[in-house]
Amino acid sequence: MSGPTSLYDWFARSAAEHPGVTALEVGGESLTYGELRDLAERLAARLLVAGGGSAPRRVGLLAARSVTAYAGYLAVLRAGAAVVPLNPEHPASRTAGIAEAAGLDLVLGGTAGAGEGLGVPVLAAGPGELAALGDGPVPDVSWPRPGPDDLAYLIFTSGSTGVPKGVPIRHRNICAYLEQVAGRYGIGPGARLSQTFELTFDGSVHDLFVAWAGGGTLVVPERGQLLSPVRTVNKLRLTHWFSVPSLISFASRLGTLTPGSMPTLRWSVFGGEPLTLDAAREWRAAAADSRLEVLYGPTELTISCTAYRFPDDPADWPRTPNGTAPIGAGYPVLDVVLLDDTGRPADSGELCVRGPLRFAGYANAADNAGRFLTDELLPAGEGPPAEGHWYRTGDRVAVQGGHLVHLGRTDHQVKIRGHRIELGEIEAALRRQPGVRDAIVVTVPAADGEPELQAAVSGSGCGADGLYAALGERLPPYMMPRRITVLEQLPLNTNGKIDRRAVLAELGSVR
Repeated sequence: MSGPTSLYDWFARSAAEHPGVTALEVGGESLTYGELRDLAERLAARLLVAGGGSAPRRVGLLAARSVTAYAGYLAVLRAGAAVVPLNPEHPASRTAGIAEAAGLDLVLGGTAGAGEGLGVPVLAAGPGELAALGDGPVPDVSWPRPGPDDLAYLIFTSGSTGVPKGVPIRHRNICAYLEQVAGRYGIGPGARLSQTFELTFDGSVHDLFVAWAGGGTLVVPERGQLLSPVRTVNKLRLTHWFSVPSLISFASRLGTLTPGSMPTLRWSVFGGEPLTLDAAREWRAAAADSRLEVLYGPTELTISCTAYRFPDDPADWPRTPNGTAPIGAGYPVLDVVLLDDTGRPADSGELCVRGPLRFAGYANAADNAGRFLTDELLPAGEGPPAEGHWYRTGDRVAVQGGHLVHLGRTDHQVKIRGHRIELGEIEAALRRQPGVRDAIVVTVPAADGEPELQAAVSGSGCGADGLYAALGERLPPYMMPRRITVLEQLPLNTNGKIDRRAVLAELGSVR
């Protein structure tokens, strides 16, 4: 039996079945499914009024870790629009660029003044405005019904050209995803799921709708609580945890990952970056009653496209050459192929995927160039891909021991604390600064062993402090280099290209 055909309907089904069960806990507030549904519908009715009586197509959601953020997400979907998450902590110039690229009709803001200067009408929905919606009857509205090919959400990821890339996900994509994963984790009333990811990160969609699809409670930690995972799991009585693996290192440094220290956990899921087997063992010992799973997938493939579930007995865990957990196998509804350097199928190479989770192409068609292959595994053009075309992930993967193992990237894209970053976007931002001739950004191990960004530039009349300040006006915090070094000349290799290894050595010598 097939499930709901729109993203909002996954929540609405649980709201109808479990109206008195707690759906959301955030910022000291608690709402049942019935209360959250009614609030979302009152807010959705306001969105329709703000749109002049017609349904807005795309609504920016400028709110984080608040009732507004989660009720607002549902309200946008209920109004038949696509959600475009915007981070209140990102630079105003970046948010404005995304608002323009997304073609927003409206912005839903969670604080006073949010969204001003974006050139888009703003509907304020802070605590006062939400309280003013009242507890009376929900407005009698003829709700728009999005079709499977209508957009559910639009997330912007880092772009190599210096401009974020819009990734539109249709209702058919996200519903197909939930069909694969919503039933994997035994979620029902009484289950308490973490919400660790920001709404601008597509892992948040998993958090919200895997919880709500099963009638579980979405529990939203404060941002600072994420740096103390063990304490947070216990304080919030979490049964399900989903985060980037780097949060394990925070718990490890605090000395809190002691055996049996997280007795409430029943499921622990990690994604967004490789999970080392050593970190997995440490977490598993602390959550001895928890099943452990790894999810892998780019935003373009609707959150995740492969999964690996660890055997219950750590003695049966695999060994991999790079010490990271396998990413498992593709979901049954997907086709997966590995292509070697000649473009032929092999046991090791670039991972390419097609199927119902694959998005329909970037918001800017020019970004499609080089990212798709035809049914015959030949390069496709830059226009919208056809249904059977393959998406090139840019990830190097090999089959080892019957599982897919992630070996790295084929380009200069990196993952820092789960955030996908194109180094070229930071380099482009640096090159735009006065006095900078050229720039390069590399990753180096930080003190805790996790990767961090460092930059080197060549030029005259430019200083590291000024460059850092300028970047802060354009880039979000997670894309900021830890250090910027100004050199007279960037080292070149014999081909006249910037020598990344020499840059790494140079940066190491000036520490």
